[in-house]
Amino acid sequence: MQKRISVQFLLKLLFAVYILFVIKVIIFKYPVEQLRAIAATWQKGVILEGLGTANFMPFRTIKMYIDYAYKLNSVENLAGNLLVFMPLGFMLPLVSEELQRFSEVLINVFTFVLGIEVFQLFSAFGAFDVDDILLNCLGAAIGFGCYKAAVAVFNKKKGIV
Repeated sequence: MQKRISVQFLLKLLFAVYILFVIKVIIFKYPVEQLRAIAATWQKGVILEGLGTANFMPFRTIKMYIDYAYKLNSVENLAGNLLVFMPLGFMLPLVSEELQRFSEVLINVFTFVLGIEVFQLFSAFGAFDVDDILLNCLGAAIGFGCYKAAVAVFNKKKGIV
């Protein structure tokens, strides 16, 4: 029993580190001085400007990345949005017994990602893009699929049907 508790503790610790990593990479990606400069400009106009530059149309950014793949760092952006959230879909069911179904994981991932995007919209620490939400959730869905596949392989090796 002690070994299981320590494994769960380590999984939860790893999960917390992962969440901090995601927040650092997505929200606080700029140097501290640049973040301070952005924060110093926070006024109603800056927030409204964020609304003007936000992408609320699904697939607009994805289409742009595909259309201009030869000019932009499209593969990095598309793959990055998927890859960064794959561990979330894999780890949520590992750290929470309540999050074992795809719908439960997806709702939690969507809420987390939407929170990040809304924060970016109003903070100017990034740009709101509905395509980021789609890609991040797709990445988490792929991660959840990997989790289910890993559980199936583990159960088969253990003789559990």
